[in-house]
Amino acid sequence: MSELLAGRVALVTGGGGGIGRGVSELFAANGARVIVAEIDEGRAARTVVAISEAGGDVVGEVVDVRDRAAVEEMRERVGPVDVLVNNVGHYLGGRGGFLESDEAEWDALYRVNLHHVFLCTQVFAPAMVSVGGGSIVNVSTVEAFRGIPSRAVYSAFKAAITGFTKSLALELGNAGVRVNAIAPDLTESLQVPYSQWVPDDQQELIPNWVPLGRFGTPADIAGCALFLASDLSAFVTGTTIHADGGSLAAGGWFRRADATWTNRPLAP
Repeated sequence: MSELLAGRVALVTGGGGGIGRGVSELFAANGARVIVAEIDEGRAARTVVAISEAGGDVVGEVVDVRDRAAVEEMRERVGPVDVLVNNVGHYLGGRGGFLESDEAEWDALYRVNLHHVFLCTQVFAPAMVSVGGGSIVNVSTVEAFRGIPSRAVYSAFKAAITGFTKSLALELGNAGVRVNAIAPDLTESLQVPYSQWVPDDQQELIPNWVPLGRFGTPADIAGCALFLASDLSAFVTGTTIHADGGSLAAGGWFRRADATWTNRPLAP
C-alpha cells in the first residue's frame, strides 16, 4: 500500500464494522493513525486487533456519537484530527410507511442519520480550521437521490446530508477544509447483508440487478473515502461520489439475461 495518509489522524464513526471497518483498515494501511469510534465494544475491539496485527496505528473509542457530552469527551482524549468520516447511519425498524410513523421514530432516525453528522463535525472541525486544513467525509446513500417506498423520513435525512455537505464546503473552503460525501448502494454492510439475503438460486440474477455485475464491498466504499481524505482530491469539495455500481445511473432499468435492457421487469 501507499502512504497517502502518512502523519494524519483519522476518526471513523461506526468504524468497527461493515463499511466503517473497511474505511478504518484502509486508512491504517495508508499510514493514518485511526480512531475507531464505535458504539459496540466487541466490534471496536475486533477491529483494533485486526489493524494492530496488520501493523497499523489504531485506537478504539467506545462511544455513542449521538451524545454531545460523549463526543466532546472523546475529543479531549484523542485530540485534533485531520480527517473525519461521519459513517454512522441506519434505516431502523420496520417498513410501516410515513402515515403510520410517529415522532419518536422521526427523532430516532434524525439522531442516527443526521444529528450525529452535525455534532461530530461541530466538535472536530474547529481544530481543522485552526490549522488550515482537513477533510470531512459524510457517508450518505443512494436513497438521498431517489425515492424509496416506506422509508420517507430516512430518505429525507440522508438527502439533508447532501445539502449540508455542499453548504459546509463553501463555509470552510477558505480555511482549507474540504467537505464531501459518498452515496453507496448495493453494498454489503451491517445493515444490508446481501451475502445473507440472496439465496444460491438467485445468485445468477445479480448481473441483472447491478450494472457493474456484482454487489459492492466495504473496500469499494473505503477506496472512495481514501481518495476524499487524501491529497489526491485536493481540489474536490462540496461533491458526492456515487459508489453504487451504477444503480443511480440505471434509474430503474434492468439488464435482461440476453444483454438487452428493460424498465418493465417481469421479475425484478
